[in-house]
Amino acid sequence: MIKILFVCHGNICRSPMAEFIMKDIVRRHHREQDFLIESAATSTEELGNPVYPPARRQLMQHGISCEGKTARQFKASDYDRYDMIIVMDYNNLKNLRRIVPNDFENKVSMLMDYTSTKGSVSDPWYTRDFDKAYSDIFRGCEGLYAFLTENHA
Repeated sequence: MIKILFVCHGNICRSPMAEFIMKDIVRRHHREQDFLIESAATSTEELGNPVYPPARRQLMQHGISCEGKTARQFKASDYDRYDMIIVMDYNNLKNLRRIVPNDFENKVSMLMDYTSTKGSVSDPWYTRDFDKAYSDIFRGCEGLYAFLTENHA
């Protein structure tokens, strides 16, 4: 089983979108038993809050439910629990490094690394462009799934 944790600042927009998009991709390929997919925040600002309504609506427009998801914080023990820890932007990476200073097992990467467009996932909290964020995240998750199926059959 491949265990993936998506991480963003508050765990109410991008990382839960990635969690549920990836779960949908895996489900469509009938591979649910092969993956554990979750998400977390680097901050404590939104702990316990549900997915932000515009992010929830964006997922629903694509037939993806995130019902029941509430924000939780990344813990140092998560490093040992997950095989891959995937952040949305450079600030998330910097904040993650405060919790887990060393990535000895090379588990941490950025979602857009799995696309031809390296860099950060567009942050809809600031841009209000949830279409762009969804597009970035979908491309990243599709690329991640392709990477995993090529390297982990």
